[in-house]
Amino acid sequence: MRKKVTVVGAGNVGANCALRLAGKELADVVLVDVVEGIPQGKGLDIAESGPVEGYDVAMTGANDYEPTANSDIVIITAGFPRKPGMSRDDLLMANYEIVKTATEQSVKYSPNAILVLVTNPLDAMCWVAYQVSKFSRNRLVGMAGVLDTARYRTFLALELGVSVESISALVLGGHGDTMVPLPRLTTVGGIPLTELLPQERIDAIVQRTRDGGAEIVKYLKTGSAYYAPSAAAVEMTESILKDKKKVLPCAAYLDGEYGHKGIFSGVPVKLGASGIEKIYELALSDTEKAQLDKSAAAVHELIEVLKQKAGL
Repeated sequence: MRKKVTVVGAGNVGANCALRLAGKELADVVLVDVVEGIPQGKGLDIAESGPVEGYDVAMTGANDYEPTANSDIVIITAGFPRKPGMSRDDLLMANYEIVKTATEQSVKYSPNAILVLVTNPLDAMCWVAYQVSKFSRNRLVGMAGVLDTARYRTFLALELGVSVESISALVLGGHGDTMVPLPRLTTVGGIPLTELLPQERIDAIVQRTRDGGAEIVKYLKTGSAYYAPSAAAVEMTESILKDKKKVLPCAAYLDGEYGHKGIFSGVPVKLGASGIEKIYELALSDTEKAQLDKSAAAVHELIEVLKQKAGL
């Protein structure tokens, strides 16, 4: 029997997730959205690309969750996108209700699924889905670190004039202005980054990474990034479906790791058939630990707002 993946939200991120899943023939796909006709139309359009592109999967568009039953993975992308001048945190309460409903319905029809969260503000939305689903922490993972690391690697490759494939890097922490790129652990073909670039250029690239989402929002004006976020979510999904056990930076529920408890934060994890199979704890420098603590504090603040306003 083929695997089944549900993508909640048929906007730019969700539709591109569905397209990438189909293109890789990873699973049959159900695309769900509240707007009538949109998931059906986009789903049919993706299916009709199959004969040309050479993929063959079942692609279903729906406005309700019944067709999603028994999904192996549910990718939740639904939510309001960022607009110019809007922070991820501004989206908090607006997207809380969307993620809450999506999680309730997904869990109702696919109680054994693994949830992959994409909706912003990512770390807080992961916490919402965790509270609502009552899933064990290995079955809920957030897409952030893969995207942030991809941006970091892209900017480094542009700076150095080398292939992005030669760059090994890691970005930890929350998906926002407090994310923590780790130049100390970044290598280019095995060469430490610090031997290739002066500190001021490294600092500039780290800052551009932190502003990576806002940079795209500024250009687009009426939306936010979707090609790279969907690619990141599908890489995570593929690692789970194929039990590849890739080590990727993802938002995971911390229960004492890195000195934090009760929040989601971007950390290196092993992704396999059961979801998060291991959280890797790195020996951080005092500066890196302070940055990670600052990032965690920002997530705690959002959770407190949710607890007060949403009664969680």
